[in-house]
Formats: sequence, C-alpha cells, structure tokens
Amino acid sequence: MDLSLLKRKLRKDNPRWVILLIDMIIVFCCYLASHFIVNSFAGNFNVELMVKKSIVILVAYLFAFLWMKTYKDIVRHTGLSEATRIFKTIWLACMMLFGANLVLRSLIPTGSIGAQYLHLSYSLIFTHGFFTMVILVAARVAYRQIYEMLFFTKRKSKHVLIFGASRPGLVAFAMLQDDIRAKNKVIAFVEDKKNRIGKNSRGLPIVHISGIDEAYIKKHDVDEVIIAVENSDPERLARVTDHFQKLDLELQIMQPGRSLLSGGGRRQIRKLRIEDLLGRKPIKLDNPVVEQELKGRAILVTGAAGSIGSELARQIAALPYGKIVFLDQAESALYDVQQTIHTSNPDQAHFIVGDVRDKIFMRRIFEKYKPDVVFHAAAYKHVPLMESNPYEAIWTNIYGSRIMADLAMEHNVYKFVMISTDKAVNPTNVMGATKRAAEIYINSCSERSSTSFIITRFGNVLGSNGSVIPLFEKQMERGGPLTLTHADITRYFMTIPEACQLVLEAGAMGKGSEIFVFDMGKSVKIMDLALRMIKLKGYRYPQEIDIKIVGLRPGEKIYEELLANNENTIKTHHPKIMIAKVSSADIIEKRIRLEGLCDYVASEHGSADSNALELVRRLKGIVPEFVSQNSVFSQLDGQQVPVEKS
Repeated sequence: MDLSLLKRKLRKDNPRWVILLIDMIIVFCCYLASHFIVNSFAGNFNVELMVKKSIVILVAYLFAFLWMKTYKDIVRHTGLSEATRIFKTIWLACMMLFGANLVLRSLIPTGSIGAQYLHLSYSLIFTHGFFTMVILVAARVAYRQIYEMLFFTKRKSKHVLIFGASRPGLVAFAMLQDDIRAKNKVIAFVEDKKNRIGKNSRGLPIVHISGIDEAYIKKHDVDEVIIAVENSDPERLARVTDHFQKLDLELQIMQPGRSLLSGGGRRQIRKLRIEDLLGRKPIKLDNPVVEQELKGRAILVTGAAGSIGSELARQIAALPYGKIVFLDQAESALYDVQQTIHTSNPDQAHFIVGDVRDKIFMRRIFEKYKPDVVFHAAAYKHVPLMESNPYEAIWTNIYGSRIMADLAMEHNVYKFVMISTDKAVNPTNVMGATKRAAEIYINSCSERSSTSFIITRFGNVLGSNGSVIPLFEKQMERGGPLTLTHADITRYFMTIPEACQLVLEAGAMGKGSEIFVFDMGKSVKIMDLALRMIKLKGYRYPQEIDIKIVGLRPGEKIYEELLANNENTIKTHHPKIMIAKVSSADIIEKRIRLEGLCDYVASEHGSADSNALELVRRLKGIVPEFVSQNSVFSQLDGQQVPVEKS
C-alpha cells in the first residue's frame, strides 16, 4: 500500500462500529487461543463444541463493550485512562460469565443439550479474559505507536526534567506522555528532599537538585524543567528557579490542584510567572463567617471595574448574596467584568455606570438598591499622576469617599469597608495623603452612626493595572531597558486574590473603627524583581535587556511602610492579620478641616484650574505627617494651616 494512502487512512477516524467489530474479532480470536490452551492439556479439544460455546462469550463481551463504550475512544489517543476502562470492561464481562455460569450449572443438568452451549469452564473464562485484556490494550498501543512513528518522528524530542516526584510530578509526567505532538522525553525526576533520592518513579531516577549541574545538562541534553509540587511555597520556588536559571533552562510550572478548585479549571503546564515567586508563603483565609456575613444581603461595590474591585466582585458574586450592585465610571472596563463574571444569582446582579463624586446620583442608587454592605474601592492610585493633579486626587479620594460614607450613615448601612493603601502611612505624596485623609474621615464617622466603618490597608498588588510587573513586561516587549527609579527601592507585594480575601475578611470580623493590615512578610527589592523577570522571559542581563536607573519620581518613597511611627497593632484570630491602633487625636478638628477642604473643591474656587499649592496646603493641615519628597509641594512643609470650618 502507498505510504501516503496509509497516512490518510490513519488520520481519518473510522466509524465507531468498525472499532467495535475489530474488538469483537479480537475477543473471538482470544477465545480460540484460550480454548486451545486450556482444553488441549486436558486432551478434549473439540472445535465444534468450542464454536457453540463462543456464542455466550461473544454476547457477554458485546454487552460489556456497549455498556462501557470502549469503542467510542479515539484509538490513537490511547493512554492510562483508556487502558483502565478496558480492564473494567473485561472484568465486567468475566463477572457476568462467572455469575451466569454459576446459575446455569444449577438449573441445567450436565449432559443435556443446553449444557453443551451454556456450561463454561471457569478456568477458560479467566484465561480468555486475561488474554483479551492484554491484546485489546496492546492493539491500541501498537496503533498509537505506528501513528506517532508516521507523523511525529521527524520532530526533535524535548528533553525534560520534572521537579517534584510526588503526586503532582506524576500527573505532569502523564500529561507529557499523552501530548504526542509535543514530543517530550522526561529524563528524570528532581527533588530537594533527600529521603526520595536514589529511588525510581515511573521507571525514571529521582535525582537531587544539587546533582543537576552543567555537566548533567550537557550529558542528557536537557531543554526544560517543569515544576510540579503541591506546596507551591514561593520561597522554595525562588530557590529552585534560581538554581535552574543559572543553567539557562526554560522553566514551566504546573498549578497545584487545590488552586483550581474554586475556579473549576483544569490542570495545565504553563510558563512560570513572577507572581509565582512572590517571596513568601501565600496568605490563606478560609473563614466560613465571611459567607454567613454576606448571605442574603444587598451589597454595593464601587470601583468594580478596577484591579481590586473586579476581583472583589468575582469573589462576592460566588457567595449567596441577596442583591449585588457593581458600580464604576469606566464603561468599557465594567462591560468586560460583566461579560466574564459568574454570579450565583444573576437576576439580582446589577452593573451600573456611575461616579461616586455625584452625590445626587449616588443617593438614588442607595434609595433604589438599599445596600446592607458597601465595599468602597473607587479611587485614584497612581502616585506621579496624582502629584500633578491634586484636585482630581482630592475630588475622588476624599470628596467621593465622604459622599459614600455620608450616604452609608444616612441609609443605616450595616457595614462600610474602605480599601486603603500602605502609601497612606507617613505619606510623601498627594495620593497617599488623600487616602490617609479619607481614612480619617471614615474613622470619624464611626462615632456618629450605627454603621460599622472598617478600613483595609495593604501594599502593592501584583499584576494590577499600572503596577510594576505589567510595566516591565511592556518594556521588555519593546526590547528594554527596564526603568527603575532607584537601585535600593523596595515594596511589599501581595496578589490580587489575597488583597480581596483581606477585604472580605475585614468586612466579616470588623466591628467598626478598625484599620486591618496584613503581615506581608519581607519587602521585595524591585531590582531583584526586575532581574528575575528578565531571566524568566529568557533574556540575558545586561546583554539583551538592560536596567536603567531614572531617579525617584515626585512623591515616591524608597521604602514603604504598613504602620505609622505612632501606631501599634492588635492581634486577631488570624496570625497574618492585625488591627492598627491609629491615633485619634484631634479627629474632630481634622474632620472640620476635611469638610472645609471638600466644600472648597466643590465650590467655584475648587475648579480644575484651582491653585494646586492651596489644595495641598490644606491637605497638609489635615495630615501633618504628610512631608513631600522630591516634589514642588516641599515648600509647604512645616507651614501652619488655620482651621477653616465648612
């Protein structure tokens, strides 16, 4: 037969009845062989009798094949799962034959005509089942091997190491074996735990990571390492990736199974991302009180299209809420959230384009939807932009928060949770100062209302809009360099899901007046982050991608803080969550100043063309610890600002 014709026939999926027919032919042939082996030793091999008894055998196996649907499998994709199903099918057929034979022997006497057809040898049933199982699996494997040999032999195999010899590593191994197109050849399993070294798994050696050096890589021509561990401790990942990156190996990772449970996704092997190397163990919250606290309630999320707001919306949407309102002024971004979010109660999920600075509009929202819980995530957050636009920073971060807090009190909202930032601590820029001022106003409301006002404060969020990681990725796409403001600059990092878990946890445990902060571990040096990203993308520093120091931006700190100098913390039920004891000195005076500032920006004097120096001067009067850094507003530091009543 012409090879091209054979290839066309192999590529074509045959009708399922053809596969069933072939399987039945294999069953019959195996029965002939088994009958010959069993009965020839006994000296009573009878071809006519064999053919009569084969009818019962074929009927039982036909029923088993139809019940288990083994004929529906694509033969060239045969793997462990298909082989397991064939084993179960043969076992079912054998049990049917054993059971039927037991009953028929008791009902039909030996020597009768019926006994010639229906009485079967137990040893024959077992021998036939064993042969049939082996031949069915072998036939499928042989077909797959021929298919791969004809279509994929020209492709060079990629030599792979799998880090992790436990269950996830075995799953990764099975995934690679099933992916015939990728032509992966696993060389060995790698471990950093000495108790597994020297053993074998799936016929492959388990090697200690210290034994993987340049000589080993050259000897086995290793191209790639797949990290497959259930405990994805970033500190451990960082050590492992550092070792393999020095050997210029491509790195991939398989997600832990438990990380997929909430999203309903399936395991896949993907590129290692910088988020996987956060540098500390991820903070995990699993408090059933969170779900109970929000069950059946009306919930309002402002800033629902932002990085934090959208993830917060997704986490809340999966809970048994009564009614939920997602509000943002960014129409396109809110539309994206609407199209991707999965809600537990779609009829009571509302997406509204609106502005928290519009008091009349927001009052209508409160009157119509009557929220029980408000998560206030709407804010401007970019430090350099807000340093150049203090009016907009105050107008949104302070005035908008004031409107939301006042309406919450007016409508007796059960809980109000505001999302703040570590930049509010000893602020050196306008953005941080506006968030601190908003914190002050929110805290002052606790004494004036039955509403529980709660604040969450955390550091930079990995992968959020405008954050350092997306910026570095864009710069690498353009060929570099990566721009860094200072060689020693450090930041605290957390993932978006972690940040949103904190917000929900705070909403559940908060009683009012608290500022919740995370123990975020060690701060991350941005220079180290940049170097890791360059290596993960497969570039060499500085030959291919360089790093350029451009100097601190206006208002930017070298080191961020989570607590001010005069703040202490109180422990909570979770070891990673604390409550900041914030000074409430002069809170009445500060509230009066805040109201005056809000009225000023809302008046004709507070237009977009208003005097930026006057706005920031008033802001410094409210937040005396606000000391500008590398900014034109440094000239205002130390000035006395009189109280101006609203």
